[in-house]
Amino acid sequence: MSLTCSICQEVPESPCVSQVSGHVFERRLIEKYIQENGTDPMNGEPLTVEQLVDIKVPPSAKPRPPSATSIPAILKALQDEWDAVMLHSFTLRQQLQTARQELSQTMYQHDAACRVIARLTKEVTAAREALATLKPQTTQQPMGSAAATPQHPPPTPEHAAGDAQQATAAVAAAAALEEPSGMSDAVTGRLEQKAKELTAQRKQRGKSAPEGLCSVELVSAYRQLASHIGLHSASNPGILCLDAFLANPARVVTGGNDKTAAVFNTDAQQLVCVLHGHTKKVTSVAYHPYEEDLVFTGGQDSLVLVWDPRTAAVRTQLRAHEDAVTALSVHPTGDFLLSGSRDGTWAFADIRAGRLLVRVADPAGQQPLTCAQLHPDGMIAATGTQDAQVKMWDLREQKFLTNFEQHTAPLTALAFSENGYYLATAAEDSTVRLWDLRKLKNFKVLQLGGSESGQPSGPASSHARALAFDHSGTYLAAGGGDIRLYHTKQFNELCMLDNHTAAVTGLRFGTNARSIVSCSLDRSLKVFGCGSD
Repeated sequence: MSLTCSICQEVPESPCVSQVSGHVFERRLIEKYIQENGTDPMNGEPLTVEQLVDIKVPPSAKPRPPSATSIPAILKALQDEWDAVMLHSFTLRQQLQTARQELSQTMYQHDAACRVIARLTKEVTAAREALATLKPQTTQQPMGSAAATPQHPPPTPEHAAGDAQQATAAVAAAAALEEPSGMSDAVTGRLEQKAKELTAQRKQRGKSAPEGLCSVELVSAYRQLASHIGLHSASNPGILCLDAFLANPARVVTGGNDKTAAVFNTDAQQLVCVLHGHTKKVTSVAYHPYEEDLVFTGGQDSLVLVWDPRTAAVRTQLRAHEDAVTALSVHPTGDFLLSGSRDGTWAFADIRAGRLLVRVADPAGQQPLTCAQLHPDGMIAATGTQDAQVKMWDLREQKFLTNFEQHTAPLTALAFSENGYYLATAAEDSTVRLWDLRKLKNFKVLQLGGSESGQPSGPASSHARALAFDHSGTYLAAGGGDIRLYHTKQFNELCMLDNHTAAVTGLRFGTNARSIVSCSLDRSLKVFGCGSD
């Protein structure tokens, strides 16, 4: 059944019938006619759009125009169909070739993994058999001695199997960890030389505020400028750490629950690369502080990886710890890297040579390290522990210097001021403490649970998980349930930003403190600023 529009005399695409005249029209045409005249075109009686009734008919193919019934037109139509079929066939062949290559690569990787697993299984079986055949050693006593050394009974098969498993795990752990090569005189000399240069530069810069530094009024008026949520997987959400490229603060690196790290350009609003290499969560990231484009990541798999973001490839892999890496800090020389771990040790590695120099454990007892950072001069390091201790270390001699004990809960973050005099620490006791390193005392306590008057100053604030000074040391940012900005002269609160829907886990200031970038467990990366040139 086919209908014909009473206006255009063609088969309508959306047919409707007029309740006034009973004629069929194309809805598009009759609506325009009603809008202009307000009457039915067939009998001139008043008609409204509401009086049109849609007609539901099965779709029908429109007849070809007369021009398509000639032999040349039919040949042209056939040629067009042939061209379309050939293009579609070519696209399918390309997709098939790509699928074959991906399948071949996957099968090769699977075969290689099976070979490695078979070899490791064979070695473990051999180690267990060797341990099961061992006999207990006896101690020979000279004749006439008063008592003989007690001998142990031979091990049962169950004990032998357990010992074999423990021995295999111990051998694997020993093989996985790198042996420190020691701090040479050349390394020590380089650290001392750099410390002298930075100290002299810092004294010169400290005489006046940097040119172009954002004013207190503009910082107090910070607002959200951008928000990005596509950096990490949505199936396992949450960004755990963040760092910015000092030479270009618009480039940031983040680590997430999805076992990847992402390099993002906040100015171009573009994802530069995604780094796949860890087998567990990426818990700490660091960007090389100078012109060299290098990224460092540490994860719960106890690995420290050095990346080239231009190729998204691993340059160096360091195995300095037995447990999750919780902190990374690049030395001011740009040649060395400090790492802290939940195994209670901190390590210092040579980035250029790709080798571990020292690994230091606390002689007072190995408490898990929750945060760590190098001093701006690069000669001392600070670590925060699970038992609420802040400890200072001499990097050159790997000696414990002093500790600060005023916190009452595990440390979550710490940050040195660029002037080298102040250290900010945060803990799960919902406080941020400021320490004067010249007098070794706590001179200020910032309570995140409320304002100075004791009244809540915003939404419920959890403990701070991230701290950051701007490069001039004029402003301090603390991120937890919200983000709070302070002026370091009196440490008065300038503003509070609560745009994230989950805990803030990373903070970094932009150039001249004109912006700040933050990440959160809500999977978002946000940029705040004054919005002024």
